[in-house]
Amino acid sequence: MIAIRRARASDAAAIGALHVAVWRSAYAGILPDAYLAGLSATRIAASYQRDMFDRRGGYAVFVAVASGDDAPEGSAPDEATIIGFASGGRSRRGDLADGEVNTLYLNEDYRDRGTGRRLMRAAAAHLRVVGCRSAMVWVLRDNPTQWFYRHLGGRVVARGQTRVGGQAVEQVAMLWEPIDTLLAATAAAPEA
Repeated sequence: MIAIRRARASDAAAIGALHVAVWRSAYAGILPDAYLAGLSATRIAASYQRDMFDRRGGYAVFVAVASGDDAPEGSAPDEATIIGFASGGRSRRGDLADGEVNTLYLNEDYRDRGTGRRLMRAAAAHLRVVGCRSAMVWVLRDNPTQWFYRHLGGRVVARGQTRVGGQAVEQVAMLWEPIDTLLAATAAAPEA
């Protein structure tokens, strides 16, 4: 079973490790190899843990937890494993949207199973609860999973550059306005 829930402070280490694994896979050839190799799961985990306690700007983190038959190979039968997470809060660029999904990372073995959509829905529902009428996400232009946001109805509204690992990289901002369009796109399909 895969469940989506709000992250706990005790999840920070698993979130940090997953963040590093996803970046090393998704951004190979896009970001400098030395930068990716030097990512520290411990430092990243500490940053997420700080943000989880702070909650400034309506910030929240949600995790996808696999257990039972859905647990990764090698997991103990009664062990629940974090296989993905999403985070968001009020937008850093209020001129583009009220809310922002800051991260959405998923273990490669769990893609194309609806888990990313469910995480995105949890983040969007949270943003609406904290008063956001629109939502956005920044995506590196060369990110191979950009199609996912387009599939959910995100439309490009801005382009810019950011620096990662000392390198300038292009990014695009994708918008859902009103936020209800994102909630509708991530709603569970009715069972036949």
